[in-house]
Amino acid sequence: MLKKRIIFTLLFDNGQFMLSRNFRLQKVGDLSWLQRNYNFADVAFFIDELIVLDVSRNERDPDAFCAALERISAGCFAPIAAGGGIKSVDYAKRLLRSGADKVVLNSALADDPSLVQAIAQEFGQQCVVGAVDVKHEGEGNYVAYSHNGSERIDVTVEQLLSRHAEGFVGELYLNSINRDGTGQGYDFATLDLLPDGWSQPVIMAGGVGNATHLAAGLADERVDAVATAHLFNFVGDGLRKARHALLDSGVELAQWPDLGAVDLTRHQQAGA
Repeated sequence: MLKKRIIFTLLFDNGQFMLSRNFRLQKVGDLSWLQRNYNFADVAFFIDELIVLDVSRNERDPDAFCAALERISAGCFAPIAAGGGIKSVDYAKRLLRSGADKVVLNSALADDPSLVQAIAQEFGQQCVVGAVDVKHEGEGNYVAYSHNGSERIDVTVEQLLSRHAEGFVGELYLNSINRDGTGQGYDFATLDLLPDGWSQPVIMAGGVGNATHLAAGLADERVDAVATAHLFNFVGDGLRKARHALLDSGVELAQWPDLGAVDLTRHQQAGA
């Protein structure tokens, strides 16, 4: 039986790391702030994967994003997926060379399926995470959006996913725009949007406020991993406490040696 996973998501916007609420961004701090509060050489013992997304609203700076990715990945043994603004196989390759193990594709799912296919063929389907941002717009009506939630996709979520069900996407990052940053828990109705026969792993995102929400997500048999992007809810040793709470409740998670509280004084080893 495969272990379920806890994933931490970082949102990067032109040199700053952000909080997001319903896709409206609030600046939190730069890379030095992040490394003071989240030393990923230690935090990696309490998560199963790290996702780093370039959600820049203005023109993206690929050099800055790749440099930040390199520093974050230094000493971090947890797998890293990175995305945001991937418009070519070459840029996907650059992210992989900057420390990512997988790439995350969102807008390309709707705009350029051939790019998704090309990246899957170049690096393997297991290297591709398809990210779908879903908004609840009236009773029973869910719509997918791309380009940081700014553009409505003109096909249903099921149709969008069905394009990539075989051979393109290795796993799905399913994110609720309505619940994003609210701390109200996941919108499990979004799981009903999965096409019949969907077999790729599903990462549930949008709405985590505490470890109880993580547990609820992991309890759903359709969910393989849960993600949170809320920096303040799990600052300090919050991720360690959350993981221990889940293990104590019987959730099937991988276990590593307990290092105790996260030592924030070691951040300089990562280059801060």
